[in-house]
This record gives sequence, structure tokens and C-alpha cells, in this order.
Amino acid sequence: MNSAPQLQDAQLTVKSGYAICEFQRDDVRNALTGTALIEDICAVLDWANSNLSIACVIFTGQGRAFSSGGNIKEMAQRKGMFGGSPATISRAYREGIQRMTKAVCNAEVVTIAAVNGAAVGAGFDLCCMCDLRIGCDDTRFGETFINLGIIPGDGGAWFLQRLVGYQRAAELTFSGRIIDSEEASRLGLLLDCVDPSQLLSRAETCASEYASKPPLALRQTKRLMKAAQRVELDDFLDLCADVQGHCHHTQDHARAVEAFINKTPATFKGD
Repeated sequence: MNSAPQLQDAQLTVKSGYAICEFQRDDVRNALTGTALIEDICAVLDWANSNLSIACVIFTGQGRAFSSGGNIKEMAQRKGMFGGSPATISRAYREGIQRMTKAVCNAEVVTIAAVNGAAVGAGFDLCCMCDLRIGCDDTRFGETFINLGIIPGDGGAWFLQRLVGYQRAAELTFSGRIIDSEEASRLGLLLDCVDPSQLLSRAETCASEYASKPPLALRQTKRLMKAAQRVELDDFLDLCADVQGHCHHTQDHARAVEAFINKTPATFKGD
């Protein structure tokens, strides 16, 4: 396994087959701008993608919030990525927070947001970029950009409507209102909602289960699910046939079939 990255504002804990990335900037409610969290998230996913022994990354926050998104004090002072001409700000978005968007969306590993508290603005969008979201009684979501006279510059409007449909996404985005974990569950934003004390263990149960699967097949399955959002059925079926041909020739496939027939557990090696 490649060496784990050195993070500035997050802590990476490596478990058996998965990792937990905990944001550690509770002083600013784990804001993504004005901290090193964007760089940390990108570094963690780059590391995980290069390690076949890692099946899943869990993102969660230390303290009161999952993430407050953009640092509003910096917006008011026009500092950091919010300062300069329109062209300068545009470039800062492309080279800053949108790098995170692409990193999470294109991650080869399964991504889980264990939403320990408020996730608003870009913090909410980060949750929507992940494959799965597990919440608790303290979870709050808000697509709050409109309240500040801006738009979801990280691409959040692309993700939210794919999760809840256009009409509900439009209402949440146009109103900028905050929703609690109960409403988030009704809308289908949360896979599960548990007691705050059980949040991380529930996410780890999922991560451990995925880590027990054949790693190449797990990553190929995720790639195909992402591709299915972009291509026509005939093209998708051709892609599935090609990938399946490769899967049938892996040693892990042989191990899985043998284990199934013999009713014994299998240990997969990613070959």
C-alpha cells in the first residue's frame, strides 16, 4: 500500500479495507474554503484510488458540523477565492473547489458521507457527491447559496436533482431552506438515519462490507454505474460485455465461484 498522505486540516484513519477522513476544523465549522480541506479531500481520494486494498472512504466532521461550506467571513472581506475580478474568481473556483467536485465524483472507491451535523452550501453538495449518505438526529442539510446571492458554484445543482428529482431539488435550491434528518430521509437523501452515537459505526459497517468484496469487480461496478448516467443503453451494454469478459478471467472470480460452490468464505486479492 502506498503511504498515506500527510493532511493539514483532516485526520486519516486507515482500517482493514477502508479509511475514515475526519475534518478537523470545528473552529470554522469545517468550512471548505479558507482551510486546507479541499486539498486534503483530493489527496485522500488520490491515495485511495491508487491502493486496491482500499475499497471505501468515509468522510465525516469533527465537532458540531459536517461542513458549513464556504467561509462567509472571507466572502464578506473578499478574501481568498472570493477576491479579485470576476475572471479571477472564476479561475479560483475551477482551480479550487471544483477540483474537489471532480475528485469525489470520479473516485474509484466507494464514498460515504457520515453526516454528524449541519451540512450546508458546499458542505451539503459534498454529501450529494458521495455515493452514500448516513445521517443522525443532528443532521441538517441546506442548499443555501441563494440566501447569499450566489449559485452552487461547486456544481451542486447537477448532483441534487439526480438524487431527489428536478422539482424537489428546485424547491430546496430556490428557497435555500434548511431541512432536518427526518425530511432528508423522506426525500431519499439519507440511506439510513441513526442515533448520533452510532453514526460512525453504521458507516463503518457499510465500508467493511464493501471491503469484503472482490476489489476489481467493486471498482468496475462503480465505473459502470457512473457511466450509465451518461451513455445510451446500446453503448452501455457493449461496455458491460467488455468489462464482464475481463471479470470472468480474474482470479477473484474463480475464488468467488469456488467459495460459493464449497460454501466457504473467500479471500480476495484484487487479481
